[in-house]
Amino acid sequence: MRFSEIPGQASVKKLLVQSVQRQHVAHAQLFRGAEGSAALALALAYATFLNCEARGPEATDSCGQCASCQKIAKLIHPDLNFILPVTTTKQVSKDAVSSKFAADWRSFVLENPYQGLNDWMQHIGADNKQGSISKEESLQLLRLVSLKAFEGQFKIVIIWLPELMHPAAANAVLKLLEEPPAATVFLLVSYAPEQLLPTIVSRVQPVVVRAFAENEITEYLRDQYHVPEVKARQLAQVADGNLGAALAAREATSDNDYFAFFAEWMRHCYSYKVDKLLAQSDEFQKMGRENQKEFLQYALGLLRKVLLFGIDPQFVPHLPAAEQQFINGFSRFVTLRNADPLTREINDAHYHIERNANPRMTFVDASLRVASYLKMAS
Repeated sequence: MRFSEIPGQASVKKLLVQSVQRQHVAHAQLFRGAEGSAALALALAYATFLNCEARGPEATDSCGQCASCQKIAKLIHPDLNFILPVTTTKQVSKDAVSSKFAADWRSFVLENPYQGLNDWMQHIGADNKQGSISKEESLQLLRLVSLKAFEGQFKIVIIWLPELMHPAAANAVLKLLEEPPAATVFLLVSYAPEQLLPTIVSRVQPVVVRAFAENEITEYLRDQYHVPEVKARQLAQVADGNLGAALAAREATSDNDYFAFFAEWMRHCYSYKVDKLLAQSDEFQKMGRENQKEFLQYALGLLRKVLLFGIDPQFVPHLPAAEQQFINGFSRFVTLRNADPLTREINDAHYHIERNANPRMTFVDASLRVASYLKMAS
């Protein structure tokens, strides 16, 4: 991964390049960005730049040709290490640690470095399980950093989603940040930095990664994937800064039609068809926990569009025809009066699902409450 391969982010790229040029490379850096941002891609590009063998004093990007760049591009450099949230699967039935998923991680990132946790869990076949960075990972990490760099100037450890660390793993990382090994750089890539230990946050240099602009996503889809301009623009508008979501939507199938499920859900809620809601709760349960969480996040985003459309349709232009028809009709029932409780209810459902609540019961309870809030607009 090179800086030139990442759309936009000029100011962050300049900051990272200058830290190397001025020899002010912080031993621990926190790439803070929303899911679907360039946080992981920038960390990879920075790692490539740090160990580029042809990097001159005035270089602004890695060469992409030297042995180090070639190895990092394939994610096989011995001095590039990853700590990831994982869980047991059919292939790894016990002692799940990052090193056992190295091949899966390579294929996942090389396919698309803008994906999120749910995508990763689906990729490794986690089914309904949630990923975490376990306490066993801390032992692996301590062994990892005890070794000197094999080939590069720096040993680089990328911790993806450190907010999912078990307390024991978090404490091990904290100790390493307090007493950093020589020539070792820790790059933490977080989508929810507020969930990290304050003591960890205080010991890392922040790298704030903004969401992608609409035109950046549009141009990337058009130039890299040859998506027609009009479709690329529509995907960019719906993605709301999430390049991973835009890329997924580009190849989306009907297997996971969150829009159709949401529209049906709201119709059943408004008409108070309890039998239909009970039947739909069974469908919700079959989704699997990570998909359930993703659907509820999607529902929150769509509710926001419905509210904005009701205020002024120009706030959400270029909607797909099916969505526009539904949003146009549904916007009469989502107003400033009930938008907050509706949002809060779906947020609460997401919270409970994330903490392993019974999906069917959570969905039914949320449905009945949503039904009562929709009546407020009648």
